Amino acid sequence: MGRTQYKTWIEIKRSALARNIQAFRSILKKPTKLFAVVKSNAYGHGLTVFPKLADELGADGFCVDSVIEGKKLRKGGITKPIIVLGPSLNHFAQEAARDGITITVSNFDALNAIQKDKTPVDFHLKIDTGMHRQGFYVSDLPKALSIVNASKLLQKHCIGACTHFASAKNLTYPDYTLKQIEEFEKAKMLCKESGLRDMQFHASATGGALLFPQSHYDIVRVGIGLYGHWPTKESAAQHPITLRKTLALEPVLSWRATVSEVKHFAPGDFIGYDLTERITKPTLAAIIPIGYWHGIPRVASGRGEVLIRGVRAKILGRVSMDLITVALPPNSTARVGDTATIIGKDEKEFISAEEFAEKCDSINYEALTCINPLIERVVV
Repeated sequence: MGRTQYKTWIEIKRSALARNIQAFRSILKKPTKLFAVVKSNAYGHGLTVFPKLADELGADGFCVDSVIEGKKLRKGGITKPIIVLGPSLNHFAQEAARDGITITVSNFDALNAIQKDKTPVDFHLKIDTGMHRQGFYVSDLPKALSIVNASKLLQKHCIGACTHFASAKNLTYPDYTLKQIEEFEKAKMLCKESGLRDMQFHASATGGALLFPQSHYDIVRVGIGLYGHWPTKESAAQHPITLRKTLALEPVLSWRATVSEVKHFAPGDFIGYDLTERITKPTLAAIIPIGYWHGIPRVASGRGEVLIRGVRAKILGRVSMDLITVALPPNSTARVGDTATIIGKDEKEFISAEEFAEKCDSINYEALTCINPLIERVVV
């Protein structure tokens, strides 16, 4: 299993991504397009690796957080539609226009800046239906649409409208999401009544795509689900049983590292910085050249685990910037050059991103996106 040319590396499993794309295709009506959300270094999966793979496997388009991310996708050969979900400063609109990247306009200042600068950039209007971050309130939309319709430039390039759900990951409390859908329907009607009839509408991320099929519209923006993870435990438990069998999502990412030392500790030895852990019995340990710079949070000190030769090995003492120490079983045959698995499967054992996150007082989204982007991503 080892890739000894790397101290640490990320494996991206092609067959898992293909399976996940097919799973989401199975619950979408044919006209609905599947856009892969690849912001934040593709949720830790690699902005230069994952989108190429998703492109080959049939994603209809991509969503990013910034024009800079979108430009990197274009430079990497992606020609399909790209939507910037996050704010775009005015001077980036020109760059977006040159690269055929669609931006999101969420306030009057941005809308007026496009008109003033005569920037021929395609854009979607962001509607705040209850998330209370970016977006025009539905009550402000008539004014925004009047500005659009007063300009031939804006009319031509206003090609969509979108919103984002605040709590679509849990069916126990559907009322808020249903209220947001109702608000978005009002926005959709206002857009059409204004004469902007060729717009694309989208609202659902992974949670909405899985649990609220009435919110699929023209595009769904699937992030965590394409990477093989449910947004929450509740979303997995609440999804219809018959569909959940076809939606057996498979994690795409595994995180490995190479054991750099194996050594013995005597009773009374302190491990690592700050003398936070003292050994009480003879202990065999492995040193692994990863730390909080790579994405192992300090909160994992003394509680996180890795897999070596199919066996769990607990982190001893503090997580350092570039190193961790883990306890091996007394009879372990581990040696330098072996592979340690931080997230993923090793023989019969498995550490999921969810388990990793839980031991770090976090969530799977944060655990994945905080993996250092400089670590090599390898398609397997």
